[in-house]
Amino acid sequence: MQEVVGAWSLPVIVLSYLVSVAGSFTAIYCALRIRTGRGTSWPWVGAAGTAMGGGGIWSMHFLGMLAYDMGMPVRYDLAITLGSLLVAILVTAVGLWVASTGPRNPARLVGGGVIMGLGVATMHYLGMAGMQMAAEVAYDQALVALSVLIAVVASIAALYLAFNFERASQISLSALVMGAAVCGMHYTGMAAATFTMMPGAHPSGGGVSDLWLGLSTFMVSIVLLLGLLYQALFTAAPTQTTA
Repeated sequence: MQEVVGAWSLPVIVLSYLVSVAGSFTAIYCALRIRTGRGTSWPWVGAAGTAMGGGGIWSMHFLGMLAYDMGMPVRYDLAITLGSLLVAILVTAVGLWVASTGPRNPARLVGGGVIMGLGVATMHYLGMAGMQMAAEVAYDQALVALSVLIAVVASIAALYLAFNFERASQISLSALVMGAAVCGMHYTGMAAATFTMMPGAHPSGGGVSDLWLGLSTFMVSIVLLLGLLYQALFTAAPTQTTA
């Protein structure tokens, strides 16, 4: 058996980061509506989770996978892939809800950041489990642990910035940090993975191709994020502070 040595596409890596930042920015604005919106907050919880989990994490993941050319066909199990989307949306929605409701205190920010960071990591490794290819994957456990730590610490930092400084420029900074958390976790997780060729093995024809999945999630995410951001910006603007 031979170890796979892939090639990275820098433009796609940059694009994956920008998508993650866009998802994070939209999610933070939606999460701020949980405090400022009238009536029930649950629609904004769902919007924030969808923006962060679906756009900032899930779409970023598959663009990041598309950035890595392993020189072989790669497909994804549809059930596992959709399951990873559901996990990403639900877990990040819970994390944003914890951080954005009730009195602002460090415990809520840390709790929300831990939940979000674990959501990022869970989505990544579940998405990896759905890969169908003529290779098997093994992980360096130390790098796996580091990838989870990166996601958690950066998520806490992003939530601190988002919910303590609500000016547009400060929200943008928190989105940059959150995007770095998602990408840092993803690419560290990829560094933890070793792919080994399995002669004679072939990916199942029932999965979704990596190219189709990466491009379609990107296009759908952009449309979705623009719609959610429009609602968040023009239905109830967040309270501005001078901090």
